Amino acid sequence: MKQWIIVAGLLCASGMVLAQQTETVRVQADSIFISSDTVKVGNFIIIQKNRNLSNRVDRATNGPNQRMNSVITISTKPRNKKNNQNVVTNWGILDLGFTNINDNTNYTTAQGAGYLTTVNGNPVTKNNFNLRTGKSSNVNIWFFMQKLNVTKHVVNLKYGLGLEMYNFRFEDNISFRSTPQPMVFNDTVNFSKNKLYVGYLTVPFMLNFNLTPSKDNGLSFSAGVSAGYLLSSRNKQISNERGKVKYKGDFNLQPWRVAAIGELGLGPIRLYGSYSLNNLYKESTGLDQIPYAVGIRFSRF
Repeated sequence: MKQWIIVAGLLCASGMVLAQQTETVRVQADSIFISSDTVKVGNFIIIQKNRNLSNRVDRATNGPNQRMNSVITISTKPRNKKNNQNVVTNWGILDLGFTNINDNTNYTTAQGAGYLTTVNGNPVTKNNFNLRTGKSSNVNIWFFMQKLNVTKHVVNLKYGLGLEMYNFRFEDNISFRSTPQPMVFNDTVNFSKNKLYVGYLTVPFMLNFNLTPSKDNGLSFSAGVSAGYLLSSRNKQISNERGKVKYKGDFNLQPWRVAAIGELGLGPIRLYGSYSLNNLYKESTGLDQIPYAVGIRFSRF
């Protein structure tokens, strides 16, 4: 029993000396031999792998007793070691967030532009564009995003391609139409649901700073810009009088969207934000409304 206790203690000590290396162990129990790459405890022989195993075993067993028992291979690998690649691709990223609008419109001037139409003596004002903030959503589906190493995996470039989808849900009974001309007016019907959907095909481009490049889920942040092209827009409304209806058109929306974007990674949680750098509507409408969004990003990096 004492011999086995001594063997166990010496094995623990040798394991600390040879940590993070690959070793070969062989057993005997009546003598001790130690060299730069071999530790022998009786019939136990510990030899570094990738050395000449046969030579080390012969040298360690030379003597009056040359009995040989089983040989055991033990592999010890560095733990929590991340294998960083220069280019990493992430497919199918999902964003879930909320959106709102920063309205800087001068409605006195905008009334004369003709886009805001007065119906039954009821002009469109700033209050008519108020959103239901808890129900106005931003959902983005990124087909892919790539991260390109620039400096030691701490500084990276991030870019991708995807769909940005905004649902602006209004509190009031405002309506959007494309015929006979693009216009916005206060409707005579009370809507239980009234939203403007706007969708863009978008390319984001960010500079990423990964403060913990050796970990999969550490601290990181990104900042950059995105450019999006308007793919579709529609005004969806639900009321008792008309039921569920959809009106499609561009509604004099800007065909391009340029935005400042950012991302913050805290462990497995990733937050994103975007703020438009140009107007949601064309200049001819007289409106000056800037959309923005914040939310959670489901992504590997």
